[in-house]
Amino acid sequence: MPKGHPSHSSAREARMEPRGRGEGELFVVVVGCGRLGSIVANRMSLLGHHVTVIDNREAAFASLSPDYSGFRVEGDATELATLHDADVRDADVVVVATESDNINLMVGQVARKLLGVQRVIARVSDPEREDIFYDLGLETICPATLVSDEIVESLRRDHGIGRAQDR
Repeated sequence: MPKGHPSHSSAREARMEPRGRGEGELFVVVVGCGRLGSIVANRMSLLGHHVTVIDNREAAFASLSPDYSGFRVEGDATELATLHDADVRDADVVVVATESDNINLMVGQVARKLLGVQRVIARVSDPEREDIFYDLGLETICPATLVSDEIVESLRRDHGIGRAQDR
């Protein structure tokens, strides 16, 4: 069962509170509570969004900030029952941020195709697999691509690399 605010037995019950969602508030499900997932969950919670984090390791939730106000679901996100426990079907966005491209692809596809989540953002470790995720309707974030782009842009700015007159 989801673990979170003590007055609620589930994430669904919490979202059905009288206060409802304010304008611009999202229900975000983050799969994976490692470095990336915990940062996303903490930031989205701090911004006032409804957040549920899924991880198969109880210890992973220690990465969440003391200010994190969302829910935690301990379970295997590759199991449909766990995704149902986290109310993924009701999510505005699912962020799949485990360290495994295969798990991210599978969970992202289940969320998108089977559970009908319109926006799924998946971490992709291998830049060569980014097109596969994209072709299957998943938005991708590839840390290796982002960092390499930043390095090249920094060098271009600082040293004029890539200017037309340098060719």
